[in-house]
Amino acid sequence: MRDYKHLLLANKAWAAERLEESDAYFSRQVLGQKPEFLWIGCSDSRVAPDQLTNTEPGGMFIHRNIANLVNPNDQNLMSVVQFAVEVLKVRHIIVCGHYACGGIDAALGGGVHGHVHDWLAIARDVVKAHADELDALPEEQRANRLVELNVRDQLVQLARTDVVQAAFAAGHPLELHGWVYDLRDGLLKPLMEIDAATPLGDVPTPEKVLL
Repeated sequence: MRDYKHLLLANKAWAAERLEESDAYFSRQVLGQKPEFLWIGCSDSRVAPDQLTNTEPGGMFIHRNIANLVNPNDQNLMSVVQFAVEVLKVRHIIVCGHYACGGIDAALGGGVHGHVHDWLAIARDVVKAHADELDALPEEQRANRLVELNVRDQLVQLARTDVVQAAFAAGHPLELHGWVYDLRDGLLKPLMEIDAATPLGDVPTPEKVLL
């Protein structure tokens, strides 16, 4: 087990390595950020977006929550989206789920309470919306299929927010992407895309991509 002190030592080693690469590494960081991407992903500790995409600091604005949900009433999430779109002028927003997601498992099977139970209300809505398809699957496939369906529904929810709709109406070149990360092979799998021309009432469910 890593003690917290190991994190501080690792940080010192990382900072020293960056300075070996370039004396100006940190001075460039101080000048500001101009990321092209906003990542909305799960808080799962195995899914670190900058690492799995090999993105340097400054290249990706990141928001994470349990089960990568898009709740328009979540001021934390919506302030991130507004800042990313209106101030940083990101060109792409990625909603990324992952297979073997504990939040998705809980939305299907219950067993949680308190804040986690309340937070997962949106994920349970996804279960209800796609109940016919999920019930028709073998039990061992339902959770991973729900991961894909959840990405789809959260992306549509994101596209309907006032911030994104205003960006579309203003002609801002903004594209939304729904991806899923597979812990079994470390690969990101695109599911769908939405832009200003996409009719949101007719967004289909994604093809199954789980192995």
